[in-house]
Amino acid sequence: AVLPEPAASVPAVSVTEIRRYLREQGLPFHDGHSCLHAPSLFAPGPAAPPFTLFIDKTTGGFLCTATLAEGTWQDLQAAVELRHRGLPPPSPREEEEEEEDEGRRAREAARRIWERALPLGELLDEEESRATKAAFGIAQLADATLKRFGVRYLRAAGALVFPWFAPRDGALRGLKLVGATEETFPRFDAYHNLFGLPLIGRRDTEVVLTGRELDALALHQATGVPSLALPRGATCLPPALLPYLEQFKRVTLWLGDDLRSWEAAKLFARKLSVKRCSLVRPGDLQPRPLEALNRGLNLTKILRAALPAGHKSIVSFRQLREEVFGELANSEQVAGVKWARFPELNKLLKGHRKGELTVFTGPTGSGKTTFISEYALDLCTQGVCTLWGSFEINNIRLAKIMLTQFAARRLEDQLELYDEWADRFEELPLYFMTFHGQQNIKTVLDTMKHAVYMYDITHVVVDNLQFMMGHEQLSADR
Repeated sequence: AVLPEPAASVPAVSVTEIRRYLREQGLPFHDGHSCLHAPSLFAPGPAAPPFTLFIDKTTGGFLCTATLAEGTWQDLQAAVELRHRGLPPPSPREEEEEEEDEGRRAREAARRIWERALPLGELLDEEESRATKAAFGIAQLADATLKRFGVRYLRAAGALVFPWFAPRDGALRGLKLVGATEETFPRFDAYHNLFGLPLIGRRDTEVVLTGRELDALALHQATGVPSLALPRGATCLPPALLPYLEQFKRVTLWLGDDLRSWEAAKLFARKLSVKRCSLVRPGDLQPRPLEALNRGLNLTKILRAALPAGHKSIVSFRQLREEVFGELANSEQVAGVKWARFPELNKLLKGHRKGELTVFTGPTGSGKTTFISEYALDLCTQGVCTLWGSFEINNIRLAKIMLTQFAARRLEDQLELYDEWADRFEELPLYFMTFHGQQNIKTVLDTMKHAVYMYDITHVVVDNLQFMMGHEQLSADR
């Protein structure tokens, strides 16, 4: 995905400005955990449900859960102005209509798959049902649990099917197929399914967020606690989902059984408000929920032992003791995400770790960009969300280089394979900034911060520093 053009990039807005604007416009609101709650501008009539408009405190982006209208802070301001003039809210822009067409096609594909899939309890052969459950490691999950969450099995693909039902009207909006590979309808960025959301009651005040759909099933079956699965596990928590999590006073993040899941849980807790979040620390006696169920562990006890995400300013070793043990017991994971194709680089850098800066230098034409695109692609294919700032060569040329490296073949000689490889490449958590040539450093940093919040970026590539800053700025303040 490409981030907006610099001229059209999302202007920063503070929560203070948002509050001031709402007061000036006479719109009532109250503070939530990560959003402001206001009455909807989009639900017609006096019978419209109250306070269904959620405004993100960090970006100003909004979602109306009553009508599913969403947009930027500027879109919301435009809707307010039109309302004052007695006019209806703005109609979708042309590109949004194109996206809607794509969404309709994805929903149609999802519907066809859904109709062909069968509930596991309805497979004609009981032996097949048992074998299928064993293959997915879900022998301990009751048919009633699978039925409650609407899980089906697509025999032709040998895959479990997890539905995405709209919270408003229960319509099928998409689905996820999990077999030898994982596939979603719609694809990648548009798949915002909080799996299990239709089962949440309005009065529920606590929830557990998991990294996989089967973990949500295991947790709910073992504890009865409302459980949801994030659409892409520990990779990303899209801000569009935050409004649906506003009702909960306590959120426990139990994303997986490795340190990457632990790091992601800490990152997501900052979006959700650390005051209400608790984290399940990965460990041998605290594996991911499905494994815990299969091993006969007490999941309720594990949840009770979750650590509060909000840290005090001063801590004792007693509070750090488990963290230190985790670092010692998982020394390989602490070293970071290893490069699959560059073992020598792993010896030098140990792996990719957040908060570290690596500088590659060399003369013009020595292959820095070619190597760094391979290096970034290696991490990206392992689920590391990556942001590219290519100031020297344009994004089309860079994407062509990366796609060729990803496919490991000369696609110009095999154009009939282009769509197949482009579809796979599109699934990577990879984003490009559209800056080119010398730029104002503050504008670039603001764009990076925005990308980190929106897409949970953990790896930023800048190519190259001179082009980004300009020679005069380099000499003034390195």
